[in-house]
Amino acid sequence: MTGGGPAGPGGAVAGRSRRWAPLAPLGVALAAGAGVAFVAAVDPNEPGHYPSCPFLVLTGLYCPGCGGLRAVYALAHGDPVAAFGLNPFLVLALPFALLLWGRWAVRSWLSRRGGPVPGSGIRPVYPWVLLGLMIAFWIARNLPSGEFLAP
Repeated sequence: MTGGGPAGPGGAVAGRSRRWAPLAPLGVALAAGAGVAFVAAVDPNEPGHYPSCPFLVLTGLYCPGCGGLRAVYALAHGDPVAAFGLNPFLVLALPFALLLWGRWAVRSWLSRRGGPVPGSGIRPVYPWVLLGLMIAFWIARNLPSGEFLAP
C-alpha cells in the first residue's frame, strides 16, 4: 500500500494536527504566565514559601538557577536591575527565549493556514552553545572572582 492514507502525508491526522498547532505555543504562554503570576503573588524573598535549592543545600555552591525565582519576582514587579543582580543569566536569556517562542508561534500559525513556513527549526548547535554558556556561568558564579554573579 502506498500513498497517504489517514495517517500518511497530507492525510486526516496531519490536517488535524496542523489545525491545532497554534494551541501549543498558546498553552506554553498560558502556563508560563500562570507561573510568573504565582511567583509575583507569592514573594520568594520571604522564608518558607518555596523550598531551598537542593544543590545549594548539599554543596554550598550556587547552581545556574539560584536566584531565579527572586529574579522573576523582581521582573514581575518592574525591577530589572534587581533581577539582573539576582540571576544575570536568566535575565539575559529571557529575550532570546521570548524570540524563540514568538518564532514558534508564527511558524505554528503559518503551518495551520497551509502556507509556506519560513526557515527550518533551531540549529543543533544553539542548544549546545546555551549549555556551554550555562556551565560557564555556573562555574564563574562560584569562583572567588565571580562573587558579583552570586544571588
